[in-house]
Amino acid sequence: MKLSNDIKGTGVAIVTPFHNYGTIDFTSLEKLINHIIEGGADFIVAMGTTSETATLTADEKKAVLDCVLEVVNGKLPIVLGIGGNSTQAVISTIKKTNFDGISAILSVAPYYNKPSQKGLIYHFKNISGASPVPVIIYNVPGRTSVNITAESTLKLAEESENIVAVKEASGNIMQVMEILRNKPDDFKLFSGDDALTFPMLTLGADGVISVVANAYPMEFSRMVSLALKGDYANALKIHYSLLPFINLLFSDGNPSGIKAALDNMNILKNNLRLPLVKANKSVYMQLEKFIKTYKFPL
Repeated sequence: MKLSNDIKGTGVAIVTPFHNYGTIDFTSLEKLINHIIEGGADFIVAMGTTSETATLTADEKKAVLDCVLEVVNGKLPIVLGIGGNSTQAVISTIKKTNFDGISAILSVAPYYNKPSQKGLIYHFKNISGASPVPVIIYNVPGRTSVNITAESTLKLAEESENIVAVKEASGNIMQVMEILRNKPDDFKLFSGDDALTFPMLTLGADGVISVVANAYPMEFSRMVSLALKGDYANALKIHYSLLPFINLLFSDGNPSGIKAALDNMNILKNNLRLPLVKANKSVYMQLEKFIKTYKFPL
């Protein structure tokens, strides 16, 4: 099974807006999705880790996905986050999910368990076998405490027909290059690190699954599009213009930073669910200053 050709360029890992009293703010979610669509993003990732998925109930996850499907209404492909540290629980969730309107799933490496590479390979092969849509594996060792090595990623790419891409957020450019150098032609690599997206695109990455594009979908999508076309000079201008903002976003945790930025942009309220808390006041004020003074370089 191949990944749709529409899933390329800039994907946006959307946040989940909350009211002050803690329930999901569907009005702001609709506003955010329309902001992303109008900004020219290429696809949306719902229920990724940036969505604070670990704090949502099963009913809330379904309600968010239903809202995303309704608002997107076929305008963009949708990738659905389904992952966890119990292989059987992930498979059970897949079996209970209605995949109408879903182009692929994004499945994060198991966290806390710290499985071996053999365990990771079996985990993803079992998920692949259960999924009726293509699978994008998500390597983010800074959050999971385990790295999916280049060797393991390539083994999954070669041996599992339904594992079609990786979101690489290891921060290890050598590992990224090893995957890009040896991967099958139809296997895609997406950056999972906004700050490293430009250099990864110059090395042959297929796009990004982005956090910053919640706030600046037009600008970040433009940077990615230019880089994919080989216009590195103009893409680099945008990369450097947004780099201070990207650094601020992650300086006090994700999605605390992006929610502070989106609050500054009047897209949603700056509310999170414990154990996450709001970004500190200094970060909030620096984001506010950037947003007020930022000028798109092209």
